[in-house]
Amino acid sequence: MEYKNGIDLFPQELLKEIQKYVSGGLVYIPQASDNRKSWGELSGSKLELGKRNLEIKQRFSEGVEISQLAIEYCLAEETIKRIVYSKKK
Repeated sequence: MEYKNGIDLFPQELLKEIQKYVSGGLVYIPQASDNRKSWGELSGSKLELGKRNLEIKQRFSEGVEISQLAIEYCLAEETIKRIVYSKKK
C-alpha cells in the first residue's frame, strides 16, 4: 500500500468534502469490489470445501448418522446439520 497526499489526487471540492469527515488523518480506500475475488477463490479453499460438503451430503443420504459424520470430518454436529439440511447444491 502506498501513501499519497490527497491534495495531489482529489479535486479541491472533493477534498473539502472529505475533510468534513476526516482532517489530518489517514484513510484507507479499498479497491473497487468488482476486481476482488470472493473468499477462497484464489487458494482453491472454496472449491475444496464445496466438494467436502457434497461428500458429507451424499454420505448422509446413504444413511450415515450425523454424529458419525462429525467424528469423521472433525466438525461439530451443528455444522454437519447445517451442511446436510442446506438447500445449496
